[in-house]
Amino acid sequence: MDIIVERGAGLDVHKGTVVACIMGTGIKKEIRTYLTMTNDLFRLKEWLKETRITHVAMESTGVYWKPVFNVLEDTFEVMLVNARHVKNVPGRKTDVKDSEWLCKLLRNGLVRGSFIPPKPVRELRDLTRYKRKLIQSITSEKQRVEKILEDANIKLSSVASDTFGASGKRIIEELMKGELRPDEMAELSKGKLRQRKEELKEALVGNIEDHHKRMIETSLKHINAMEEILSTVELKIQKQIELRFEEEFELLKTIPSVKDSASVIIAEMGVNMDLFPTEMHLSSWAGMSPGNNESAGKKKSGTTTHGNKYLKTILTEFAWIASKMKGTYLFAKYRSLVGRRGKKKALVAVGHKILISCYQILKYKVPYKELGANYLTQQKRDHIAKSYIKRLSNLGYAVTLKEVA
Repeated sequence: MDIIVERGAGLDVHKGTVVACIMGTGIKKEIRTYLTMTNDLFRLKEWLKETRITHVAMESTGVYWKPVFNVLEDTFEVMLVNARHVKNVPGRKTDVKDSEWLCKLLRNGLVRGSFIPPKPVRELRDLTRYKRKLIQSITSEKQRVEKILEDANIKLSSVASDTFGASGKRIIEELMKGELRPDEMAELSKGKLRQRKEELKEALVGNIEDHHKRMIETSLKHINAMEEILSTVELKIQKQIELRFEEEFELLKTIPSVKDSASVIIAEMGVNMDLFPTEMHLSSWAGMSPGNNESAGKKKSGTTTHGNKYLKTILTEFAWIASKMKGTYLFAKYRSLVGRRGKKKALVAVGHKILISCYQILKYKVPYKELGANYLTQQKRDHIAKSYIKRLSNLGYAVTLKEVA
């Protein structure tokens, strides 16, 4: 094989150690082991500089690659390699062999580096992912409160669509005090819930004990604490967007189903689309493209590829929102697919359309162009007309088409 990289290093990264192998023109193959403490990583860096290494390859092992990458990224071209792409020969797997194998693959140009966004995007990514975890934790804690209420035979969730809405919160507060009767608590309801006051009065008749009150009180304190942290995180995200990505954020918001969640798109895939040669490369990286699985001329299951699970999740959520927005192109696309492909595949397809739109918007700095609900129909107009003519002809009718002015 042709040598692509003259001097390269392969790093096998673990929690406590890094095994480094160097090879190249004018240097002797050498393997050393370093600890992952900061000073040891700087000693590794100095050794690589002394041996005039230009490229470094390492596997994406959990979060343990991050400290190594942070130390080396400003001096070498560091390639973070997917472990699935560099499997070694079975039966010969050791840390030393892994580092040597990585180095050989790197020098022969047989590895591809993973996409690593610049530092500002990585910082925004940490915030948006933490925000998502906080929302999940708050939701989990609210469900715990509902379980305790059910244990006390308080059927609030059976009548109120949102247990923690304006009415639900007031009712739970009064339940904790234990001063009002069920009919008096039912009077605290607002909006549409007032139409179901009689049902609500029956639902609030239960057997709530001191144990239940203590459990609910603990959960409510936890919810309030997490909501305060969530507000702080949201404020930090907003500041990051205003400071660095305001133009891109405003452009992405023009997509009907995205709106304020555009910060998640920016955090996961960045704003520099030149890193992806085409929109199909981005789609494959995100895991929104079908896989290829063919053997002996037979095509087998082509499920979507492995990709960025956070981006894939938010795109599917955007697709679900779009499927409810009548009068839009994305709504029409979902309706055209859901009957033939089912809900899940239709949502992935619409999510793919949203991702392609994001790529074009960020690459060319243009707002989203709404094609309208009739776009697909106009595209298939002649095909639809021929199909209906054929069906009517089979039923024995002579059809003449005349276009309306």
